[in-house]
Amino acid sequence: MRETELIVRAGARARIDRYLSEQAKIATRSQIQRLLKAGLVLVEGKPVKASHTLRGGERVRVTIPDPEPSRLEAEPLPLAIVYEDDFFLVVNKAAGMVVHPGSGVRRGTLVNALLAYCKGLSGIAGPVRPGIVHRLDKDTTGLVIVAKDDRTHLKLSEALAQRKIGRTYEAIVWGSPDRKQATIETLIGRSRTDRKKMAVLKSSGRLAITTYRVVEDFGLASRLIVNLQTGRTHQIRVHLAHIGHPVLGDPTYGGRRRSFGGRGKGAGDPARDLLGMIARQALHARELSFIHPVTGAEMKLVASLPEDMQNVLERLRSSSPSGRGWREVAQP
Repeated sequence: MRETELIVRAGARARIDRYLSEQAKIATRSQIQRLLKAGLVLVEGKPVKASHTLRGGERVRVTIPDPEPSRLEAEPLPLAIVYEDDFFLVVNKAAGMVVHPGSGVRRGTLVNALLAYCKGLSGIAGPVRPGIVHRLDKDTTGLVIVAKDDRTHLKLSEALAQRKIGRTYEAIVWGSPDRKQATIETLIGRSRTDRKKMAVLKSSGRLAITTYRVVEDFGLASRLIVNLQTGRTHQIRVHLAHIGHPVLGDPTYGGRRRSFGGRGKGAGDPARDLLGMIARQALHARELSFIHPVTGAEMKLVASLPEDMQNVLERLRSSSPSGRGWREVAQP
């Protein structure tokens, strides 16, 4: 285990969980919450709750246990490594691969593959998610960062929380958005009618911000470049469905309906043909840009568009199924 002791700086007045994660940078806020519940955070020798307000001069001791050994099975599954050094690696995740075990899934995940590939992964995210800094949905392809040690994981998580990691996606959506470049800002939370889904809420959700721009407009469908400002569950899929242009092929948020994402019965066979070319949502995490947490170097990592999405775009470009043709939208 690791012990850290500090004296709260003069004039400080903040909740202990926030202070330890954001100012002292001892661990992530969620990890600090777990340590507080376990009685492993002492102020002047006594355990306190997360709501405790620190004052200048108080002595705080934090005990961080060694990570639990993973009971997951290492599996030598194929991995597309885009970048790797002594501190982290970046994987181009394939469609159909779950990032970490859960909900009855114990094998075949990215974590299972990483356990076979890496000798060491960070442990601060818990024994089921070793190394995982952020996630992608099962059927979303693209770049995922994996930390090899706790210090690197903490720095990357902090950069993510502070919106210092640029995340760029490509999406193919139904229809032609009226606004060719826009920011979508809403609250997102669990759907009140289906707890397996997320939804835009008027209150009680968490702030979610997505920006997009249309780069190709085919009438029947469009190709978008999308950037995340926040990282909520299913955020891009929920936001694009919310503006009436669900991601093509998305079975959860309207991308596989007979109405073809709001295009109506007139979409007909061409739309069915497109759906026959892709068995998932047409969404790909294309690019990550950030400052290396140890060396300070500028990092820009790119994963090429997967074959299924390339095939859909080629069909749209060649056949103009809507009868309107297609055009490349000028970049600002």
